[in-house]
Amino acid sequence: MTDNNYNSENDITDSKVLNQDEIDSLLGYGIDDESSLQQQNGVQAILSSNMVSYERLPMLEIVFDRLIRLMATSLRNFTQDNVEVSLDSIESMRFGEYIDSLTLPTLLNVFKADEWDNYGLMSLDSSLIYSMVDVLLGGRRGTAAMRIEGRPYTTIELNIVKEIIQLILSDLSTAFDPITSVGFIFDRLETNPRFATITRMSNAVIVAHLRVDMEDRGGRIDLMLPYATLEPVRELLLQMFMGERFGRDTIWENHLMSQLWETDVEIKAVIKETEARLSDISAWQKGSFLPLEITPCENISIFCGDVPLFQGSMGRKEDTVVIKIEGKAEKND
Repeated sequence: MTDNNYNSENDITDSKVLNQDEIDSLLGYGIDDESSLQQQNGVQAILSSNMVSYERLPMLEIVFDRLIRLMATSLRNFTQDNVEVSLDSIESMRFGEYIDSLTLPTLLNVFKADEWDNYGLMSLDSSLIYSMVDVLLGGRRGTAAMRIEGRPYTTIELNIVKEIIQLILSDLSTAFDPITSVGFIFDRLETNPRFATITRMSNAVIVAHLRVDMEDRGGRIDLMLPYATLEPVRELLLQMFMGERFGRDTIWENHLMSQLWETDVEIKAVIKETEARLSDISAWQKGSFLPLEITPCENISIFCGDVPLFQGSMGRKEDTVVIKIEGKAEKND
């Protein structure tokens, strides 16, 4: 009895009590900003582990690569200046995380994917907006665009931004053309990120970070598409690709088509189908007759497996029984 009591007291003494720092580490809290950007610990890592990676949509990276080349040409023609567009990164995150990561002031464009019946978001930072205004209104080269903080954007600045957004949305539609036909329509401009909420804060989104450079001026453009917006074309974005053929290999397609035309298939001509009772079939003997209730002029059906193909009339050519095709077979619903 004494030994048992002694062991139970040791068990209670050896039990570990977590302090506040250990509890915060377990739950993923109490981590500084630099380490939290690199990795997540505890429960936070478990909750974020089900995030879908954009790498599971291989075709989407090709779409964005096509977009930056189209944008470079469009913006050069629009500004009459040397414009370079580059793709910094593509990442997956929660919509709430993306909204919290925006640096103010920024201009948010809400656009609609008409055929997909859903929305996307495009953000332009103030550096890019002032640089575009400076270039289009004849600012001197070699000098950085002047930024005026603490005031709303003017009507001229907003009109210029709308023209740029229309160009980018048009290029984005063209970039999706090899996969599917979709039109991106300008919806509205917002300066407050909370007014640009187009999906739930916990929903997964894909963000493409673009960089626009005009010699010593430029800025960033973020293109955000929720996974719910891409759901109608998810299967198309999942397909693998060769170069820029967008998932199609014409050499293999032509080879497969040529082999299909050379394939031998078995067809059968059915004169008549009828039903009989099992008792009648068991009573058949040599010399028994099976009435088919068919006239000599009635058409005969031609099948490939269970699929009806044609109808025709039976005849004779020399010593061979032949069937003359009269038309396509009527498919039974």
